[in-house]
Amino acid sequence: MNHSDVIVVGAGPAGCMLAGELARAGRTVTVLEKHDAPSPLSRAFGVHARTLEVLDSRGLAEDLLTTGVHASGLKLWNGLSLDLGVLPSQFPYLLITPQCNVDRRLEEYARASGARILRGVTVTGVEQDADGVVVSGSAADGSAQEWTASYVAGTDGVHSVVRASMGLDFPGKELLRSIMLADVRLTDPPNGLINVDAGKDCFAFVAPFGDGWFRVIAWDGTDDADENAPLDVSRLREVLRRAVGTDYGWTDVRWSSRFSCDERQVRRYRVGRVLLAGDAAHVHSPAGGQGMNTGIQDAMNLGWKLAAVLGGADEKILDTYHDERHPVGKLVLRSSGVTIRMLLLRSMIAQALRNVVSARMLRNKRAVGKIAGMFSGVGISYVHKRGEHALVGTRAVRIPLAQGTVTDELRAHDFLLIGEKDCPRTDIAHRSDDGPAILVRPDGYIAWAGRSESEEWQKVLDRWTGQPCSNVNECSRIRIDGPPASYA
Repeated sequence: MNHSDVIVVGAGPAGCMLAGELARAGRTVTVLEKHDAPSPLSRAFGVHARTLEVLDSRGLAEDLLTTGVHASGLKLWNGLSLDLGVLPSQFPYLLITPQCNVDRRLEEYARASGARILRGVTVTGVEQDADGVVVSGSAADGSAQEWTASYVAGTDGVHSVVRASMGLDFPGKELLRSIMLADVRLTDPPNGLINVDAGKDCFAFVAPFGDGWFRVIAWDGTDDADENAPLDVSRLREVLRRAVGTDYGWTDVRWSSRFSCDERQVRRYRVGRVLLAGDAAHVHSPAGGQGMNTGIQDAMNLGWKLAAVLGGADEKILDTYHDERHPVGKLVLRSSGVTIRMLLLRSMIAQALRNVVSARMLRNKRAVGKIAGMFSGVGISYVHKRGEHALVGTRAVRIPLAQGTVTDELRAHDFLLIGEKDCPRTDIAHRSDDGPAILVRPDGYIAWAGRSESEEWQKVLDRWTGQPCSNVNECSRIRIDGPPASYA
């Protein structure tokens, strides 16, 4: 009972997404979580377009979309706003919903797919050798336990025990100390956009949940309290007034907390049989609301690769997880860091220059598309090798099919071959436009593009899975039953 193909340490969004993907692919997974029950608190508040696409490819988006507000843009300083409606996605907005809704949905997905989640488990160490990994800790009843697996994934947050057990540095620095956050009922709220503004030595951020409650995040440069210190909500209210000029009719507070904001990223996401994802691998400014989203997308990238290696593929495939996701983490650190620093400019000259440059950029449709694509994840693609088609590494979700959608097909398949419009094969999906045939990875990115009669796609499939197949959409290893009907 204590051996699994993979042990996932941490049952947050990244951990449960990863566990669900592995279990969906037929691998045994045990998730070890220190908390006895799911947290009712919600530090993260938004689900970006690319994450919604990923969740939709597993049948997880529809119900989640009913739990919050679809924010079409982000209100910035000096009356400027970023339009998310330009996104080339089925979800051209930010879904504002408490993180607990995402947590619950992903834990349900992991359990229904077959993952075992053990709560109340304190992990104290991880050791590995050439044959596997041993995780030490104590069970919910306090007894000492060991769990073994072929691989371990650390999704256990900024204070990751898994990362520390591997002796990995977490280079970076503290950016802001003691950021305050709370869910507040407002009787005179701002519009449906996410609102951000700054005052002298402070900033505030307000986002609507759609039910009269709002997420308020604020920072006071004169407050040097520890992140574990009790929060005086009257101070948060006062900082909100200083930053935006009003408290928006502040009435009730249902929960509040503090956190410190670091900018850190581990140098390697993989050390042998141990891999890191989510906040265990990277932390950054809350500007842009990208943290939870980046972790979920880490998990989607890693899940199918771990499953493939456990099924016989070359272990070097796991290195591509670092190669693809580490640059994304670095981009998020930089973009969120620039955003928060622009918000906190103190010099009047610097603020004026920021306002002029920002206004010019946001009048340029191409620039708006790139900025919105970066924050939403829609604009992220992976580098392709020399000689590969330019589509390799890009999202496949927008490719039009003669019947159905790529997302629909990914709910029932692992790798997916899509033929050209004029392709004579009847056993695969077909495009409705004049583009090339494509081979789609389980995470929705394109692995190959070309002519369907070519054998090149089979070579690519063999390279990724270690198991060649002449009929990708009917092969028993490639085609999977998918999650239970409630998620299909």
